[in-house]
Amino acid sequence: MHSHMTLRDRMRSHRFLSTVLVVATLFVGILIGTVIQRGVKGATKAVNSSDATQLKVPAPQQLSNAFSQVAKQLEPSVVNVNTESTPKAVSPRGRRRGVPPGDQDGDPFQDFFDRFFGGQGGSPFGDQGGAGATEHSLGSGVIVDPKGYIITNQHVVDKADRIRVKLDGDPPGVQHDAKVVGTDAETDLAVIKIDVDHPLTAAKLGNSDSMSVGDWVLAIGSPFALEETVTAGIVSSKGRDIDSRRQFQHFIQTDAAINPGNSGGPLVNMNSEVIGINTAIFTESGGYQGVGFALPSNIVVDVYNQLIGSEHKVVRGSIGVAFNAQPSPAIARMYGAGVVVSSVTPGGPADQAGLKIGDTITSVNGKHVKTGDELVGDITAEKPGSKIKIGYERGGKASEATVTVADRAKLYGNTSPSEEEQGGEEEPASGKMGISVRAITPDMADRLGIPANKGVIVSDVKPGSFAEDIGLSRGDVILEINKQPVNSEDDFRRITGQLKTGQDVVFLVRQGRGRNASTIFLAGTLP
Repeated sequence: MHSHMTLRDRMRSHRFLSTVLVVATLFVGILIGTVIQRGVKGATKAVNSSDATQLKVPAPQQLSNAFSQVAKQLEPSVVNVNTESTPKAVSPRGRRRGVPPGDQDGDPFQDFFDRFFGGQGGSPFGDQGGAGATEHSLGSGVIVDPKGYIITNQHVVDKADRIRVKLDGDPPGVQHDAKVVGTDAETDLAVIKIDVDHPLTAAKLGNSDSMSVGDWVLAIGSPFALEETVTAGIVSSKGRDIDSRRQFQHFIQTDAAINPGNSGGPLVNMNSEVIGINTAIFTESGGYQGVGFALPSNIVVDVYNQLIGSEHKVVRGSIGVAFNAQPSPAIARMYGAGVVVSSVTPGGPADQAGLKIGDTITSVNGKHVKTGDELVGDITAEKPGSKIKIGYERGGKASEATVTVADRAKLYGNTSPSEEEQGGEEEPASGKMGISVRAITPDMADRLGIPANKGVIVSDVKPGSFAEDIGLSRGDVILEINKQPVNSEDDFRRITGQLKTGQDVVFLVRQGRGRNASTIFLAGTLP
């Protein structure tokens, strides 16, 4: 009986355990199924999400289309400018760095075309050469007013007896006579006008200050008489100065191809706005070498607005001082921070107000100036006849002068400096300087236009020397060294003999002759 009950109990226990196991298995299965189902629903929901944005591959021709759209919009505003002149006989000369890619002295790229078209008569302009022969040259321009006003370069239309303009879409042989409204030699800009019986398509000028290095630009014009040519590139640099004598030319540099005939044509941004006028190229071959220069539109607008005024000229204020375009740190250490005056025009406003060579201009009407560009900008903005306050330092002492602004065009002449004649006994070259000087005789002083017994003239500069490195040249007249007058060879020997390695050396040098002569500072640290 006891064993029977034990077996029954065992059977019951086995059934209970089996039931529990089945229930547990079902429970685990349900739980796993639920988790899997929820996971699948989550994945399905992510794939079908309505807030996801599909990716798109851009069209491969998008940038090219942008270029063509800009070109199509600007081409009706870009014109060919053809000129005719009867110049005197001139000697052919090659293209130099920083020169305009346009007609020079009546020789419209003849040197260049001679190499490709076989010499005389080969130019596509029909040039025959020789005194009295009619010469033709070509440039570009851009319409900026529907009434027929066109901006181009001065060197394109300068000395022309006849100017003709070909519009986009004109039939072959159809050209319009143009007249010069005004020119500005300082910026090499000109405004010309044609009379037509319908409104013309004018280009929109943009803000050149908004351009950055690396921005895309297009150059449009007629290089080598090839009309409606478009080239693309980028802004390579801004504020580029290629001629220290041109204080108002601060160019946009670009690698968009600019060649002879592009002069006066527009440089355009991707908003179809003119942000520059193509003016010059850097080349040693006569053709494009990867560097072109365009005058910024912000300068162009100011010049244009003055040229279309009642007087048809640009008026700029001046006080009759000069300074180094690229001052040396040695000059600042010796004369102080600011704009150091290297030359004062005799009888000019600054001279009348008592300013002298070596003064450091620090402010204009209370506004601090640090660079020559800032000084020029403040002065030229003033109307001739107005009075301004010039703050300056002399010998470490601050002073102020009231200066009456003059008309820059009336203050300065346009004659070019000549190389000075030299003579006399030669002073042996200084070992430290690498320079030879000579005394200035009374006859030389008279020809140079300087007082007698003032300065010594540079007769030789040793290649690779300190003097050459800082820019001294044969024919320069040394007036001072480190603020000490140099009026004789003895003065030169005495002063240079005291100089030591590592010392700042500042030369006050006179260049040129007569009314076009100027003085500049040349400086460096003696090696």
